[in-house]
Amino acid sequence: MKDVVVKYIGRKPTLKNTILIEGLPGIGNVGKLAVEHLIESIEAKKFAEIYSKDFPPQVFINTDGTIKLVSNELFYWKAKNKKNRDLILLTGDYQGLSSSGQYELTDAILKIAERFKVTQIFTLGGYGLGKEIKEPKVLGAATSKKLVTRMKKAGVLFKENEPGGGIIGASGLLLGIGKLYGMEGVCLMGETPGYLVDPTSAKAVLKVLSNILKMKIDLSELEIKAKEIESIAQQLRDLEQMAKEKPEDLQYIG
Repeated sequence: MKDVVVKYIGRKPTLKNTILIEGLPGIGNVGKLAVEHLIESIEAKKFAEIYSKDFPPQVFINTDGTIKLVSNELFYWKAKNKKNRDLILLTGDYQGLSSSGQYELTDAILKIAERFKVTQIFTLGGYGLGKEIKEPKVLGAATSKKLVTRMKKAGVLFKENEPGGGIIGASGLLLGIGKLYGMEGVCLMGETPGYLVDPTSAKAVLKVLSNILKMKIDLSELEIKAKEIESIAQQLRDLEQMAKEKPEDLQYIG
């Protein structure tokens, strides 16, 4: 097996002036949740699977007893009017486990993006704060000052006067290496506690993205998931409080 294998499914799409949107597992799974919801909402079609030696050495077992090798997946959506643009959406089971694997995967993805006329990239992820947030803001980073100005008008916040940080993994590398390919890009990061899957943050990111892309996206499913996660979080808070008040109630004999 090669380091990275790309398997196309069915007929390759014909796209132009395309936008690549990435949402892989990360902090709060914000990007993955957002892109998977977007794929379902617009009924995007899968056209490629990406396999890598840098993914964990495992397969998933499907409900019918068959197995699935872990992978990343590419979907496409063709614009239905002139105000929208063609989209490629990237999601998957894992990111690469090593630095070299991350670079190899990113380069393979960008070669595909170049083939399908991608000119702009949006990477989606979480911005971990380690505390509860009722109304998450969406922070950004971009490949040019011109893009920073445009994104501010769409409601994206930029920490321009604070010490520089970093974006780890695919969300950062796709922008950095994409710039070498002549593609402009923006990372949208939803504020999140970071320790649970965060549909609320994914919803905030999608609201900003839909504004930028001039697309209507139904966010009701994410709202339902957000309530489910809040219920779980409340149970955890209750247990933590109980442990502080009556630690003997949580003891047991195994």
